[in-house]
Amino acid sequence: MKQIELYTDGACSVNLQIGGWGCVLIYRNLRKELSGGETNTTNNRMELMAVIKGLEALKEPCKVNIYSDSAYVVNAFNNNWITSWQLAGWKTASKDEVKNIDLWKKILDLGKYHKIEFIKVKGHSDNELNNRCDYLATSEIKKLKEKIN
Repeated sequence: MKQIELYTDGACSVNLQIGGWGCVLIYRNLRKELSGGETNTTNNRMELMAVIKGLEALKEPCKVNIYSDSAYVVNAFNNNWITSWQLAGWKTASKDEVKNIDLWKKILDLGKYHKIEFIKVKGHSDNELNNRCDYLATSEIKKLKEKIN
């Protein structure tokens, strides 16, 4: 099984609700960058989309280390929140409906195909690849703003 490093980030312009996501996939010496965006979204949706789009780009089952600065994403898997949500009918501990269920389910489906490990990185720091993902995500926001204006 190939070992892939996947760096991800999402960003959102709250006042306009325009979001972007970016990811960098690394396999040996090969590097692939992907990005996209959408309107009427949230930062958390963009964080999840970065993970999904990175995993969807893989052509075969892989071992994937996913590096994210999103505690929302990393903790959901590493602290078993996602399992608790599923057992509770996609409700949080406070009995609220989990947001972005469609995206969480997509990641779970992709996890049946790939062996995934989530690793928390400090955002907006000295992690060059996380910073690159942030740049890709914010660039997508700028492109969408230009289309709207």
